[in-house]
Amino acid sequence: MTTPDTVLENHALVVRDGRILDLLPQAAAAGRYAPTVTVQRPAHLLMPGMINAATHAAKTLFRGTPKDAAALERRFVGPEFARDGVLTAIAQMLRAGITCFADRYYFPDQTARAAGEQGMRVVVGMPVAETASPWAGCSADYLTRALAVRDEYKGHPLISTAFAPHAVNGLSDATFARIATLADELDAGIFLDVHESSDEIAASVVLHGMRPLQRLWKLGLLTPALNAVHMSQATPQDIDLAQRTGISISLCPQSDLKQGGSLPPLAAMAGAAIRLSVASGDGAPNHNQDMWQDLKLLAAMACAGGAPHAAAQALAMATRGGAAALGLEAELGTLESGKWADICCADLGGPSTHPVSDPVTQLVFGGGRDIVSDVWVAGRQLLSEGTLTRLDWPGVAARAEAWAVRMNNGG
Repeated sequence: MTTPDTVLENHALVVRDGRILDLLPQAAAAGRYAPTVTVQRPAHLLMPGMINAATHAAKTLFRGTPKDAAALERRFVGPEFARDGVLTAIAQMLRAGITCFADRYYFPDQTARAAGEQGMRVVVGMPVAETASPWAGCSADYLTRALAVRDEYKGHPLISTAFAPHAVNGLSDATFARIATLADELDAGIFLDVHESSDEIAASVVLHGMRPLQRLWKLGLLTPALNAVHMSQATPQDIDLAQRTGISISLCPQSDLKQGGSLPPLAAMAGAAIRLSVASGDGAPNHNQDMWQDLKLLAAMACAGGAPHAAAQALAMATRGGAAALGLEAELGTLESGKWADICCADLGGPSTHPVSDPVTQLVFGGGRDIVSDVWVAGRQLLSEGTLTRLDWPGVAARAEAWAVRMNNGG
């Protein structure tokens, strides 16, 4: 994934202590190394694990519920709900080849704990809002709790943290200024929804006299630390501002369309060399954490825009693009010596991708979670030939079903 459309055939990836030690032809590897464990996948494609750059993982438990999500949140969301929802989402993400996700929801401590126990990599978004929620009572309370979570997991090899303001229009200038100061002092990332809908933009103009992105710029938040999620309503002026300030953008095409929105101006963003990544976003209405449909949408959009390597562009956004958006490009996103061995293995021998002549294009346009055979995070195999090795899916599924019954029955 270091250059477009480069596929290395008959190669071996050597892993030691959770990191990639070497990538070389199989014959050379056999003469140089004496591995304790060898995994052979002769009809497969090995690639960096995909990175879901913005999720609401716990809301997976709202999947299929007929009632208003806000009412369900007020009544049911708590630590146990958050944990079970995150575990359900992790199961889906691992089966889809996702090795890292950036989450934004209440009870981030439960998200961190669940991911850490399962060996899943996560960037935990610490929510910040002005109004009370199941997690905190006011902006000062949110920030105090956020810093406590950050301190608890500081230095963890799989868990990092970032600030996740609830909504651009929902926070005061003073709270945003405090977040900007803390992010700068702690070298922490910030990610939030920006220009997701025309209603959000219109409300900002009424409240603040400017579009949300311009307001964030005035408040000093447009820096490379910011990951702006959605940006489906971006104008040429917004794209120019994003380019000049060095922010990254996480695109959520499937989520945007499901909620009645529009597709983002991908060609203009890519042409401006903005760091782009892929995210499931809110995932409403079915709260899907699978990125394969987003990949297909973005690749098709790139084709329509005349991109010479459309499938490779989409795949790069889902791997090294996600790592860059989360500030992890030195550790993840490509299969290179020294980086964490976060790896996805896809079987190209099935009906949807065989015969193989153009692996990357066939992977993106013909692939899906059904072809993902194996997943490793930091060298630990969490999915082996389609079977979860660590997560107790029957137990998680039973708890998820119990939540669904409670919510559908009203208590």
